[in-house]
Amino acid sequence: MAVQSIESRAEVREQALPGYAVAAIREDGQWRCSRMTPEALVDLDTAITELRELRSTGAVLGLLDVDDEFFVLLRPTPGGISLMVSDAVAALDYDVAADVLDLLRLELPPEDEALDSPPWPEGDLAILADLGLPADELEVLAGEVELYPDEQLAAIGRRCGFADALAEVVDAR
Repeated sequence: MAVQSIESRAEVREQALPGYAVAAIREDGQWRCSRMTPEALVDLDTAITELRELRSTGAVLGLLDVDDEFFVLLRPTPGGISLMVSDAVAALDYDVAADVLDLLRLELPPEDEALDSPPWPEGDLAILADLGLPADELEVLAGEVELYPDEQLAAIGRRCGFADALAEVVDAR
């Protein structure tokens, strides 16, 4: 069993992408953030499982900054999971983005059309509406192509009230 675990970790290290995966948890009106495993950046099921294991009476969010190219927001719900990817075109190159679109039951247009169009967000744009970030503002923020995903996630943190907790975890890496 230990050998399988070690082999699995080596495989993940080979797949590891730059970026970060952070869980933001709100309990009793206070936010705290914790680092998720590196596997969460390359395997959406791992990210979902980790978030579901964080039992909380308040909000639980997953924030993935994948390879400084795009971000993914995840939020467990009683009936499943809410998802949002900042750039649907990333599904052409990144499995985690393709997995988001698969769960959303969305298909990309043909590759030549997708590459000629500007990036666009897909998924539940109202994923953070109850936390202070309406869908239209999240859509505008995701469309800010001059911002890196970590800057976009920092702006989301500021808007929802967990910017300091997020910065503490991200800066500690």
